[in-house]
Amino acid sequence: MELQTTIYLVVGLTFALYIGIAFWARAGSTSEFYVAGGGVHPVLNGMATGADWMSAASFISMAGLISNMGYGGGLFLMGWTGGYVLLAMLLAPYLRKFGKFTVPQFIGDRYYSKSAATVAVLCLLVASLTYVIGQMTGVGVAFSRFLGVSKETGVYVGMGVVFVYAVLGGMKGITYTQVAQYVVLIFAYTVPAVFISMHLTGNPIPQLGLGSNLIGSDVSLLQKLDTIVVELGFGQYTTTTAGSTLNMFVYTLSLMIGTAGLPHVIMRFFTVPTVKDARSSAGWALVFIAILYTTAPAVAAMAKTNLLRTITPGVVTQNADVYAKDSAIQYAERPDWMNRWEKTGLLKFEDKNGDGRIQYYNDKVKDEAVKAKMDAAGWKGNELTVNADIIVLANPEIALLPNWVIALVAAGGLAAALSTAAGLLLAISSAISHDLVKGVFNPKISEKGELMAGKIAMACSIVVAGYLGLNPPGFAAGTVALAFGIAASSLFPAIMMGIFSKKMNKEGAIAGMLFGLFITLFYVFAHKGLFFIKGTEYLPLIGGPNSFFGITPEAFGAVGAMFNFIVAFAVDKFTAEPPEHIQHLVESVRTPRGAKAVDGAHA
Repeated sequence: MELQTTIYLVVGLTFALYIGIAFWARAGSTSEFYVAGGGVHPVLNGMATGADWMSAASFISMAGLISNMGYGGGLFLMGWTGGYVLLAMLLAPYLRKFGKFTVPQFIGDRYYSKSAATVAVLCLLVASLTYVIGQMTGVGVAFSRFLGVSKETGVYVGMGVVFVYAVLGGMKGITYTQVAQYVVLIFAYTVPAVFISMHLTGNPIPQLGLGSNLIGSDVSLLQKLDTIVVELGFGQYTTTTAGSTLNMFVYTLSLMIGTAGLPHVIMRFFTVPTVKDARSSAGWALVFIAILYTTAPAVAAMAKTNLLRTITPGVVTQNADVYAKDSAIQYAERPDWMNRWEKTGLLKFEDKNGDGRIQYYNDKVKDEAVKAKMDAAGWKGNELTVNADIIVLANPEIALLPNWVIALVAAGGLAAALSTAAGLLLAISSAISHDLVKGVFNPKISEKGELMAGKIAMACSIVVAGYLGLNPPGFAAGTVALAFGIAASSLFPAIMMGIFSKKMNKEGAIAGMLFGLFITLFYVFAHKGLFFIKGTEYLPLIGGPNSFFGITPEAFGAVGAMFNFIVAFAVDKFTAEPPEHIQHLVESVRTPRGAKAVDGAHA
């Protein structure tokens, strides 16, 4: 069976499975729509959480980022998995015990203020909409490459599939669909990794293959990769870091607390029966996520090795003449996979020296010996641009794996993007229907009316998400990191203080959330061209890129969280204490006995 037919068949079967589950698990009440009735088994909830969490960024982009960054890319693994340790220990059990549907409702009740709930909704909407842009864009990219349709058509199809199982089933339908999506995406990620690990090292376990010797050689995979990338003028794969040590630390911390503050992740812990189950499901989620996350470094290194071997088969040599002649392949003789990916625009070739060969190297290299060798070979600059997002999706094609494996990867990438998009859209719709419509504007709305409002809000959210996926704003390339920064700087501190500081009042929480959100957005967008005019000069608004101690915008969420805490406690000092019943409520939430039913009622 030819490749395109195989892809259509595998992707079509997975979509049919998702829609079938949605019909089976239709939501008939607000409790089922928002939290799946609060009766999901912790193991299944852990699996659904894994799918909810492992977005297009994890499935498609993370290995690509590690592949490009090398050792420094490990911060994504540490940050994103570390966030689940925070969730399991500091947030999930207490939020589950509080017995509410959503994060804004917890904040509104804990801080005895509809204004606090409204601010939390604002923060949630900004973070979730920012995050969902990347998911819908990822859906479009995957469809355009694997199904032979335009990116726009891909987004429309993705919107239709999510609409059916999210609007029809709510959290109940999404939960059981995400269990199926987890199975699809984890097989899609690990099966090619096993094949490639066997091919390169003879070891069927990718995590062990990463440290093994290449077949027929006494050199390890990582040693070989280090040699190749250094020859091409890049930093050593196993030692290169992402900026300064401070930036790596802050970046990792931002991802950790952003994970713990993302509303669509936190909502999953309202779906289990008890506090114990909430903690247990967080542990299971970490196990299921770890399967992919421990495989990602192996996928990154092996994909990069295969890519460089394909493009520059004779690159490791000290002879400049041989280097010029044999180290790069003829563009006309490029592999079929390169031709297919060029059509997506994610892989581009520009013949700068007119020799018809593909020169791929770091043309900004500072090493004079390497630079002299490139110049002697007649190279006039790097000629190949490889988008990090193709590393996972193109990996089976580069390694010449069977068609069914390539089709499985296509289904896995779509499962990852769609599962996270559904979770985000549910968080958005519940914030609008439950926290704004019921909580602020119409507290007496009937359950049937609220359920209808939730479905309408979900449908509208899907339309908005689709529009943003088709017309991403200028900052779309950094949307995932920005979403984490927003959650880290606005929601995480308010939740932490709400659980562990009974003296924190509504004025402090509201001021902290607003200031954390503002300063993070300001720092991010100031790097995108904000300036002031002095005479005839246009001067950067904040003193140039990374002007705050060298911290990058993607890492600034942790700094925003710090300012959130500082402002909240400062305002708290000069305003009245919370009422006695609120302080007793906080103490009771921290007492590890029993749990309220998840009924969504206001305290």
